[in-house]
Amino acid sequence: MPSTGDIYERVANAPVVPDGLPLVILMTGFTDAGGAVAGLIDFARDELDPRPVVVFSNDTLLDYRARRPIVTFEQDHLSDYRPPRLELSLVHNALGQPFLLLSGYEPDFAWDAFAEAALDFADLFSVRSMTWVHAIAMPVPHTRTLGVTVSGNRADLIEAHSIWHPRTQVPATVGHLLEYRFVEAGFDTAGFVLLVPHYLAETDYPASTIAALDKVMAATGLVFTMDDLYAENREYLGKVEEQIAGNDELGRMVQGLEERYDAYAAGLSGGGVPTGVGGFREGELPSADELAAELERYLATRQTGDEDKRGS
Repeated sequence: MPSTGDIYERVANAPVVPDGLPLVILMTGFTDAGGAVAGLIDFARDELDPRPVVVFSNDTLLDYRARRPIVTFEQDHLSDYRPPRLELSLVHNALGQPFLLLSGYEPDFAWDAFAEAALDFADLFSVRSMTWVHAIAMPVPHTRTLGVTVSGNRADLIEAHSIWHPRTQVPATVGHLLEYRFVEAGFDTAGFVLLVPHYLAETDYPASTIAALDKVMAATGLVFTMDDLYAENREYLGKVEEQIAGNDELGRMVQGLEERYDAYAAGLSGGGVPTGVGGFREGELPSADELAAELERYLATRQTGDEDKRGS
C-alpha cells in the first residue's frame, strides 16, 4: 500500500501559501451530471491562473486504461501528450483573495493515503474550511432553480441551501471519504450535491457550473466573475427550448416535472416536511435505470427529429 509520501511531489519554487485559507476540492469521477465539476475545473484553470503547490502521482493513483491520456496526431507525427492532472494549487478569486484548490481526476487507487495526504496539507496550511461539489441526475425541470443537497457540519449552509434530506446508501466517491475525514478532524466542512435535470445530465450544462460556483461562493466568501458562463448558458438554453418546442412528448415531460417541482416548493414554503424532490416522495423516486431509460427515449426522439429535418 502506498504511503502518503509516495503519491505526491512538492513543487519546486511553489508559491508561499498563507495560513487560514479556505480549501475547495473539485474532482471528476463516478458522476458529474451536466459536466458541473469538469466545467468548474476548466473555469479555474482558464480564468484563475492556479499555481501548483503539490502535484499528485498519476502512476500511483490513476488507472490509465480507464481514463486514457490524450495525444495529438498531426499528419505524420505526435505533437502533444496530455496526461490528466491532480494538483493542489494556490489560486486567487476576482478580488485577489487567495484560496487553495485541490482539483483534477478522482484517484482510482490509494484512497486512504490520498485522504491522509489531503488532511496533512490542511493541517500544514491551517485551512479554515473545506468545500467540495459534485452533481447527480434528478427528475427536475431545467426551468426552475437548480437545487442542491448539503452535507457536512456547517448547519448554516444546510439550513439555507439544502432542499432535499434523503436517508440512503450510495456508491462513494473519494470526495465523500474526504468529507468524512475532514469532519472527523474537526474542520468546517460542506459538501454540495447539485441536482441536475436528468435529461440534460449527459451534456455540458453551463447552469450546473454556475450553480457550483455560486455554492462555493456561499461557503467561502470568495467572489468570481461569471459573465462568459452566463452567456454560454443563455445560448445553451435557447437550443434546449428549440428542442422542446419541436417535441410534444418532451414538452409534456418538462411540464409534468414543473408541476411536481412547484408542488414540492409549495410544501416547503407552507412549512410542510418534504421527503422528495420534484414532488416525488422517497419511495417514488425513479431508479437510475428508469432515469437512463427516459433519457434514452428523449435522445431517440431528438435523433428522429434531426433525421426528419435532414430529410426535408
